[in-house]
Amino acid sequence: MWCEPIPFLSPIEAARRLRPLGRLAFLDSAAGHPDNGRVSVVAADPFAEFTASLRETRFGAERIEGCPFAALDAVLARYALAPDEAGPGPGAIGAIDFEAAHFTEDLPRPPDLAPDRALIRLGFFDTVLRLDIAARTARLESAGFGPGLDAEAPAAARERRARERIARFRACLAEGAAPEPTLPSPPLGWRSSHDAASYSRMVERVRELIRAGDLFQANVARRVEAALPPGFDAFGFYAALRRVNPAPFAAYLEEPARTLASASPELFLRLRGREVETRPIKGTRRRPADPAGDRAAARELLGSPKDRAENVMIVDLMRNDLSRVAEPATVAVPVLCALESVPGVHHLASTVTARLSPGVCAGALIAACFPGGSITGAPKIRACEVIADLEGRRRGIYCGSIAALGFNGAADLSIAIRTAEFEGGQARFGVGGGVTILSEGAEEYRETETKAARIEAAFARFAAGGAPTP
Repeated sequence: MWCEPIPFLSPIEAARRLRPLGRLAFLDSAAGHPDNGRVSVVAADPFAEFTASLRETRFGAERIEGCPFAALDAVLARYALAPDEAGPGPGAIGAIDFEAAHFTEDLPRPPDLAPDRALIRLGFFDTVLRLDIAARTARLESAGFGPGLDAEAPAAARERRARERIARFRACLAEGAAPEPTLPSPPLGWRSSHDAASYSRMVERVRELIRAGDLFQANVARRVEAALPPGFDAFGFYAALRRVNPAPFAAYLEEPARTLASASPELFLRLRGREVETRPIKGTRRRPADPAGDRAAARELLGSPKDRAENVMIVDLMRNDLSRVAEPATVAVPVLCALESVPGVHHLASTVTARLSPGVCAGALIAACFPGGSITGAPKIRACEVIADLEGRRRGIYCGSIAALGFNGAADLSIAIRTAEFEGGQARFGVGGGVTILSEGAEEYRETETKAARIEAAFARFAAGGAPTP
């Protein structure tokens, strides 16, 4: 690895300056936190791409047979660097759609899931900018990989490539970019896949299945979507989103045919060496503006039997998932049902940890745990079947994951909630919640409104006049 320190600049400005290089991947710790919001990574101009659909798995022009997650591990092994506890740097960054669960489980296919649609799309980035928000330091990191240059390539060739790439990134960051217009976007005409009555019917159907002994909990969702005006500035929208809803696992990704803007509060998986952590979130309350009401909402959430039961069920599910790839007796729950507050809402969050068995890498870990239990339900496979039946359409990135898989073996993956997807002239996002036997339809619908409010507020702010990018 070759590194060069540079003067610190704000992550959003760094992303704006590197965006002209193409295929921007911005992992943004927009909400400061000593553990979960300290480092932001900006990458662009990948040297290769890994994609997997129901039809085929490809790395560039190479077609790879077998399970896509095993194929991903095999490809990452070609570029393996020495382990590094600092977290992912150069590596594979991109999106794993919710329907990637079809790679490991026999599930009903949504009618709008095309067999050639990429369900995993990861750019392979040899050079990244790492920003430590707390220390206010920045450095460019390059592995020197590229076409024809993998871990077996001569060190001199890799060093030459790395220094050229660092120089190119440094020049872009130093000279900046022409100011981008932040033209107001007209208000969008939002449509929901389910109104309050039909969402309540979904909730009641889940309760019937729980009473019948089919499952303990299922996370059901509705899709909110709108047509985009011509020339909609997705990056300008993301700047508004991170101001309205700063989140520790925020991200902005540009794909060939799709752009993602995420304000996720939830860690799916964190891998450092062989130590893995997941932090499922279950339980949500809207935060009133007045301090007394805010404190009361937090107390009410902490004391809610229904929300605690939801959380504990998912903790048990994640313990089971991790045990499939962990050393015996290493799965632990150091934090159970703790209050976590982010702009607009309070959550209950827990932490589950484990030590992976020797030889288990990021792809095998993802295969064992995907999709996250907090956005499916328990038992997971039956919950996924119920989701497919009741929702009747693919979720896309919603409840999937935005992933950073370092060549150094480290990995960070979020749960892609509070995430807007721009594709084919449409904006869409999903909102949902866990349904248990104690759920009530109208209340569950109001919870989805609470979750939608922060994204809609960002669109409203952008419509009112754009959002400056400091």
